[in-house]
Amino acid sequence: MIKFFKAIFNKISFAKASDDELVRKYQETSNTKYFDILYQRHNSKVYGKCLSMLNDENMSKDALQDIFLKVLLNISKFNFKSKFTTWVYSITYNHCIDVIRKEGKLKTEKDDFATFSREIDDNDSYAEEELLRIKVHKLELVLDSIPAKDKALLLMKYQGGLSIKEICLILNKSESAVKMGIKRAKEKSLKKYRELFK
Repeated sequence: MIKFFKAIFNKISFAKASDDELVRKYQETSNTKYFDILYQRHNSKVYGKCLSMLNDENMSKDALQDIFLKVLLNISKFNFKSKFTTWVYSITYNHCIDVIRKEGKLKTEKDDFATFSREIDDNDSYAEEELLRIKVHKLELVLDSIPAKDKALLLMKYQGGLSIKEICLILNKSESAVKMGIKRAKEKSLKKYRELFK
């Protein structure tokens, strides 16, 4: 009976632990109960991100399993330089982009963020305000009409609430490249919106 209550107490106390504490415990012990808590804590968000990028429930369910398998296989290498959620999002983003590529849905365009040399116009708040006024159902149609990389950037920034620095870590790009990518994605979205809903 004492063992039973001890087990319940341990389960409750670890359920309140931070992600970093759970990762450390898993790295030290390889006990799957710590990973199970991380999975329970984050699986619905990861599934939501997959669904928003892949637009297919079955593909998103498969992706969810693949992503957490990658997390499990690589968690011993997690070095706490970023938040656990940022690291998981990075795996999610990269996996979904790979799935889209394999499905042939990703338009192959040269990634010229790094070579883009003109000065970034940080004063594009008008475009942002206009984007935010778009009705949700229209916004979904617009996002489905732009390249997956642009859609992912906008989802990371505005749905995921990630900072520019976090997006830089996920994409392994410079701050100016990420800012320019977001600016271009917003411009493409507005152009597509005007085409679809004159």
